[in-house]
Amino acid sequence: MTRSHIDPTREQFDAFKALPRDAPIAMLNLVRYRELAAYPDGHGCAALGLTGAEAYARYGAESGPIFRRVGGSVIWSGAPQLVLTGPADEAWDTAFVALYPSAHAFLEMVTDSAYRIAVVHRQAAVATSRLIRCDPREAGAGFA
Repeated sequence: MTRSHIDPTREQFDAFKALPRDAPIAMLNLVRYRELAAYPDGHGCAALGLTGAEAYARYGAESGPIFRRVGGSVIWSGAPQLVLTGPADEAWDTAFVALYPSAHAFLEMVTDSAYRIAVVHRQAAVATSRLIRCDPREAGAGFA
């Protein structure tokens, strides 16, 4: 079984913060949902029996206004169908690229008090994920 990756480690977050913060960043998101959301004991949604997908939708509804306020936008989204190259157990339920005007904007979002409440839905929803910071380049005909 592969290790779950839901939140960044302290070392990963420190490495993110050490990179330049003033230029736009694109965040590649790959997400696999839990069959049933796993809320912490005492959370109001724990008794609802939500699926991972339903909990992730709640995360999107609650975090979306904050994401948009900091200037974030989803520039590509897709429903993965098959892992053609890579481990077969790294199947994903959703994939998208979120563009932020800067790393400052991303950090503003994840430290916002309302976002910190909303992220509980993401943590309950996600079985594993990948969040990869990218330096956006102009789209074109080449790969590099």
